[in-house]
Amino acid sequence: MTANTLSQQSINSPLLRVSNLQTRFHTQDGVVHAVNGISYHLDSGEILGVVGESGCGKSVHALSIMRLIQIPPGEIADGEIWFEGRDLLKLSENEMRHLRGRDIAMVFQDPMTSLNPVFTVGFQICEALMLHMNMTRKQARERTIELLNLVGIPEPTKRIDNYPHQFSGGMRQRAMIAMALSCEPKLLIADEPTTALDVTIQAQIIDLVMKLQKEMGMSVMWITHDLGIVAEMVHKINVMYAGFIIEEGLVDDIYDETLHPYTKGLLGSLPSIDEAPGTKLVSIPGLPPDLIALPSGCPFYARCTYRQDHCREERPVLETVNANGHAVACWRWREI
Repeated sequence: MTANTLSQQSINSPLLRVSNLQTRFHTQDGVVHAVNGISYHLDSGEILGVVGESGCGKSVHALSIMRLIQIPPGEIADGEIWFEGRDLLKLSENEMRHLRGRDIAMVFQDPMTSLNPVFTVGFQICEALMLHMNMTRKQARERTIELLNLVGIPEPTKRIDNYPHQFSGGMRQRAMIAMALSCEPKLLIADEPTTALDVTIQAQIIDLVMKLQKEMGMSVMWITHDLGIVAEMVHKINVMYAGFIIEEGLVDDIYDETLHPYTKGLLGSLPSIDEAPGTKLVSIPGLPPDLIALPSGCPFYARCTYRQDHCREERPVLETVNANGHAVACWRWREI
């Protein structure tokens, strides 16, 4: 697997910097520690893959960046989210409303929950253009037709007046991408946008986002549970588990020199055409820890085949292991 096949963007300065982000939810059963002190940065023109199984905090961390956590029961308990020199957590709601959609846009997993069923697709894209780009309704309509054509919607002059239920799943997702890109954002967050689609449409959506990313030079954060999807599309990867980043690095380092047992398990669960017939896929035993009662040691301890007593007693922190920034949170990575 190589990132060299990607069109390299010029990396000038950090666009997004997340520092010690902690997000919690207060429930009747206790406090759910959904995101637990994660830190990383995303440069201009860079593509970041955020990978992990359901419930690991991928989507919650993205919603925290967008300031879309419902408060209460949610709470961004600590941390900083710097975007172009501004801490998003210190902006007013009005300032965030102007930033969302224009500078940072997000595509969600299920477009039917994101598109309003009582308004046409075209109307909903036009609204964003009039709000953020100060276009007249006529200008916005013309631009919307261009955007629908750009994302591969057939006969956009006719489909602009269709309602979401008149679009197929793949077309609805394309329409959501058109809406997200309408104001030419600097950062696109794609939260498992292909999960509900069949593999053929998945490939088309991925190709579309990659093509638009190259043309527009924007940064992309692609959130997924599938390491196979991001193999050929991202520059670097953050692997999340139980609200922590447990391994991060360039895509080549993550695939070729995997250090964390959890990442090894994720990669081992992927089928490969290079393997001999009958080769069994690896499964990770057990379940993720209870986020209400996080263990004091390594969060992966209960499922790890390499565990020792020290792993249960003390939680490892991310340790950088090479000049490329490959880092891992594991006490035994050298032996593994």
